[in-house]
Amino acid sequence: MIADPGRLARILGYSFTQPDLLIQALTHRSAQGVSNERLEFLGDALLGFVIAEALWELLPEADEGDLSRTRASLVKKEALARLARLIKLGDYLRLGPGESRTGAHGRDSILEDALEAVFGAVFLDAGFEPAKALILKLFREPLAEAVNQGQIKDPKTRLQEELQAFKRPLPLYEILDIGGTQHEQSFRVACLLPDSGQTTQGSGSSRRRAEQEAAELMLKLIAHDI
Repeated sequence: MIADPGRLARILGYSFTQPDLLIQALTHRSAQGVSNERLEFLGDALLGFVIAEALWELLPEADEGDLSRTRASLVKKEALARLARLIKLGDYLRLGPGESRTGAHGRDSILEDALEAVFGAVFLDAGFEPAKALILKLFREPLAEAVNQGQIKDPKTRLQEELQAFKRPLPLYEILDIGGTQHEQSFRVACLLPDSGQTTQGSGSSRRRAEQEAAELMLKLIAHDI
């Protein structure tokens, strides 16, 4: 038996002025009625932006790569399905007979899509701010964990950990050039892997930034080797 969607709205702490939007968000393409696919498309884009903005504010020292990786970990299918299970979203889904018999209400991909569709429904019902508030409410703990548990690791740290995991020697960093004026210096640094001889170069306004860029490029270079 499908649970009352009004109860889900109360759990979310949001009252729909257009209840049909919530019904649509909970309707899988296998069921009768308008499916949640278009709402899922909208909610996915909305979720990505809201989480990106939150990480921008919470992690002022993180670079673009760190922010992208952390956002990806927060909005990946398994993470969204876990949040959906916390609010028992599967109890409210409208599925076709075949999907219902196979227990699809507990499938990660279906839960993920439905949760994003709910975000899209709130956006269409009331606009950006209420949808943003709902997303941040549900992601409060995951966002806190992403910051407090150190999921953000700089490229040098990640490179070191990956090499250590395969018992490879640590990289060497060498300053190749220092340019600019005393107050506006620019650094060019090489990152070398002693065992393979692979080398990358990074540049930046400080030695640290140049090393981080060189390490980031090295991570990409060895991505298919490790």
